[in-house]
Amino acid sequence: MRVQLVDIAHARSGDKGDTANVGLIALKPEFYDVLVREVTAERVKEHFGPMVKGDVERFELPNLGALNFLLHGALGGGGTLSLMTDAQGKTFSTALLRMYIEVEEGSI
Repeated sequence: MRVQLVDIAHARSGDKGDTANVGLIALKPEFYDVLVREVTAERVKEHFGPMVKGDVERFELPNLGALNFLLHGALGGGGTLSLMTDAQGKTFSTALLRMYIEVEEGSI
């Protein structure tokens, strides 16, 4: 079954220079394992496509039930250099929550 991340997680995002930082937090503890399995750095990079020019790094925070992603080269140089509408990366969290993942029927 396909679900959007918004159905099982919430997210926050911001910036450090040209890198967007996105935290993805499971809405329930049992959803964390689904996030770890399905929301890989590679899938996040694919989801954002050409918006992210560099690598995507993933960090696991099991004590928080969260994943943290660094999207390198995503902000057109960063807040003071970029001509992007969202040079601080605030909308990346909402965009990530639009991603679909596959889950087993009854697992969520």
